[in-house]
Amino acid sequence: MVEIEDPHGHMAQLHPCYSEVAHFRISRLHLPVARECNIQCNFCDRRISHFYHASRPGLTSKIIGPQEALNLTLAALDHDPCLHVVGIAGPGEPLFNPDTFKTLQLLHEHVPEIQLCVCTNGLLLEEKLEMLKENGVAFITVTINAIDPEIAGEIYQSINFDGHRLTGKACGEALVKCQLAGVEAAVEHGMVVKINTVLIPQINYDHILDIAQKCSQLGVYMMNIMPLIPLGNFAQLQPPTCEELKIARAMAETVIPQFRLCRQCRADACGIPGNE
Repeated sequence: MVEIEDPHGHMAQLHPCYSEVAHFRISRLHLPVARECNIQCNFCDRRISHFYHASRPGLTSKIIGPQEALNLTLAALDHDPCLHVVGIAGPGEPLFNPDTFKTLQLLHEHVPEIQLCVCTNGLLLEEKLEMLKENGVAFITVTINAIDPEIAGEIYQSINFDGHRLTGKACGEALVKCQLAGVEAAVEHGMVVKINTVLIPQINYDHILDIAQKCSQLGVYMMNIMPLIPLGNFAQLQPPTCEELKIARAMAETVIPQFRLCRQCRADACGIPGNE
């Protein structure tokens, strides 16, 4: 395991997705205020699902507005003394939705003691970073599935970039450039940055170490390698085996710490992970 200086160690202990210790004792609340997305991932299937036993990113029982999000947070705090983190993780792209920033502003004003977190695809991260800082966001998770534009072009069907729909390698080039610039800027601003990477054996298995090395160079705190859930255009692909996932994590861990307890939560998850 790589030995890395840990400037954010104390803060990470407050977040169940950044610390194995916190994972079992700290609750988090995801507020599903982000309806729209500026990227179409080939494995994505966003939808409204009232069946809470189904748990994966992109699912929510409904979309809520900023005021409802604040009310929900206040109610959750009244009932759960373990709740310390409130995040926005979809079901669309948080930074592409104005309601994300309205919600963060309300939370920062009314419950400043809560740690705020945003999960993003990173396309708009550098552009929106000051707004995130102004509203008290301390934790950022960026999904980076490739740093090679050609590989990224296979994973993403298209992106909405400056009003243009990009596909293929052009899509990959724009996305990777924005993601890396955003991550670098977030780290420089003192945010705790984690990278999520979806392991797709047929596409990016041999690319995992490259992603890990680049993110480590940028000062990313931790990496979370998640298995592909075959959906959408990738419904026919095979998810990684337990052994493939184990090998990928062990390989990446030589350059950046790994988080191994991710439950690939819903956009409206609430409670201690695994004990909602």
